[in-house]
Amino acid sequence: MEEMLRIGVVTSPHGVRGEVKVYPTTDDPDRFKQIGSLVAETPRGSFPMDVENVKYFKNMVILKLSGIHTMDEAEQYRNADLLIRRSQSAPLRENEYFIGDLLDMDVYLSDGTRFGTLTDVLKTSGANDVYEITKEDGGTVLIPMIPDVVKAVDVSARRMTVELLPGLEDL
Repeated sequence: MEEMLRIGVVTSPHGVRGEVKVYPTTDDPDRFKQIGSLVAETPRGSFPMDVENVKYFKNMVILKLSGIHTMDEAEQYRNADLLIRRSQSAPLRENEYFIGDLLDMDVYLSDGTRFGTLTDVLKTSGANDVYEITKEDGGTVLIPMIPDVVKAVDVSARRMTVELLPGLEDL
């Protein structure tokens, strides 16, 4: 399991005082107000920073981070991943998982046959996420994260068990 979890990506500087515009990759952007500190991961290295101020604009989060005081300094963090420790994350509810824990998980059918590997999680505007499975034969299939299909998820064993509904593989 990943110790560090990505909660956002810096898209650009915001203004002239060193703020950065962040695309949140967390389900709850309000969590930025409680985080306190994070790590900015850039090609130049990883930099621990304190969150000094949080604002929201449309679907973006505007952050003032410690150590960044000018637009030029903020520009150096463009495309940086913003990470928090797993211990800083919000507690998960039943049948909730961190996407990073699901990626590359082995997927098996209910009869024990290896079906493939979970390669992507698609967030939808509907009631459930959709999992992209790369099958053993190289093809892909999309399955909804619903109890009728996803029967078991064992994060520590890196194993998911699914039961395909009729016609699901044909989509």
